[in-house]
Amino acid sequence: MKKQAMAVLSIFVSWTIIDYVIHGLLLSDLYRQTAQLWRPMPEMNMGLMYAVTMVGALVLVLMFDRFVQTKNKNTAMQFGFLFGLSAGTSMGFGSFSVMPIPFVMAFVWFLGVVVQGTVAGMLLALTMGDEKRV
Repeated sequence: MKKQAMAVLSIFVSWTIIDYVIHGLLLSDLYRQTAQLWRPMPEMNMGLMYAVTMVGALVLVLMFDRFVQTKNKNTAMQFGFLFGLSAGTSMGFGSFSVMPIPFVMAFVWFLGVVVQGTVAGMLLALTMGDEKRV
């Protein structure tokens, strides 16, 4: 249980930092240019956003813990990358298919989630990658 809690916390922190870099720095000009699509900052619910990030990290760790039989660094990295590829495709290109956002924004969303998944895989490898069998 301690390993899982450490994995969830480390993934949550890393995803929060990556989100800040992507949305707060890299895409800030594009968000201003498309301001009509977003809630004004005072109306955004950051508490809910952090809760969503925490639930995502928790579910990722639970899926790895329960469904991945061989827990080693290689499987953790593959799992994280594939998770990011799946979620990133939906986040970036799925959103682009229904929202009038610039393609570069969709592409950065896609890449950002792939990076987040890959980082999560690295953190899973560090915290839970111990070759144990479930």
